[in-house]
Amino acid sequence: MNTLKKITLAMIFVLPAFTYAGEAKIKWHDFDDYRDVRPGNNSTKGSFHKSVANNLEKHFSKLAEKLPEGYTLNVEVTDLDLAGDVRFGSMNELRIIKPIYFPRIDLNYSVTDKSGKVLSEANDVKLKDMGFMDRMKMGRDEAYYYDKRLITDWFEDELLPSLNLGE
Repeated sequence: MNTLKKITLAMIFVLPAFTYAGEAKIKWHDFDDYRDVRPGNNSTKGSFHKSVANNLEKHFSKLAEKLPEGYTLNVEVTDLDLAGDVRFGSMNELRIIKPIYFPRIDLNYSVTDKSGKVLSEANDVKLKDMGFMDRMKMGRDEAYYYDKRLITDWFEDELLPSLNLGE
């Protein structure tokens, strides 16, 4: 049997035993009530809000995949202040990223197992990264990079350890 077939078989039969497949469910409030989710670059407010929601939901879902199968991360975003601030440029509004405009996210969350038992929860979690520009930016440029990094740091440094998954 050639090496490629062996690797493929290992991936099909061995890796599923070690995979995680949690899911995320995100609840949003009215974007107009959030601290700063204003569009720049001539985006319409509705399409910008949809873009923010889609990008952050995908990110939460990607992180939730690190949870065991059957676990659900439920997040309610109660306030959102994206990194940067929208300022008037020459003819249009631009989101300017400066250290004083750090990302902030307020949320409530719970993690449940497949039976619905709450394993971890908290209300009024306030995330912020006042030194967001002082750290190296890793990877490619992507939409809402600093906001996603804030969520990732919280997930890996606070949420996962609270679950005591034995890793």
